[in-house]
Amino acid sequence: MKVSTLILMVMSLFSNILHADTLEIGSSAPQVSTVDHEGNNIDLGSELNQGITVVFFYPKAMTPGCTAQACSLRDAWDELQEYNVKIFGVSSDTVKTQMAFRDKYELPFTLIADTDKVVSKAFGKSRWSRQAYIFKDGVLIWKDTSASTAKQAEDVLNVLKDLK
Repeated sequence: MKVSTLILMVMSLFSNILHADTLEIGSSAPQVSTVDHEGNNIDLGSELNQGITVVFFYPKAMTPGCTAQACSLRDAWDELQEYNVKIFGVSSDTVKTQMAFRDKYELPFTLIADTDKVVSKAFGKSRWSRQAYIFKDGVLIWKDTSASTAKQAEDVLNVLKDLK
């Protein structure tokens, strides 16, 4: 195989990953099952179909940006609970790493170990992108495909305030 052909194939692959189709506002929640930070099976699709749910994706647990993103939601937990919000953090980290991340930073919400990338694929995102979504009764009402780090909670709360 020629080097130029190989380069074109690799560039095409990266382009597809970086420009994956994400869910559109008004889309139904993806119906996927996965595992949480304790290794328990979770029917994420069912969770997204009930009430208001935030799903945020972060590239790698324990890194500065991802920690800031998760901790912003942790720090605003009481205010978020005024809206009866469920929160799920998703990365491709292992169950063990997700549990350590949750414990170390005292995160009060569920983390998903998307090692097989089923959840990421269902949302149409690449592993390294940071994204956030809000579902209300199974329908996507907000998304941010370049989600903030330290301001993640602020962004989510602004949406929730507009719902009232």
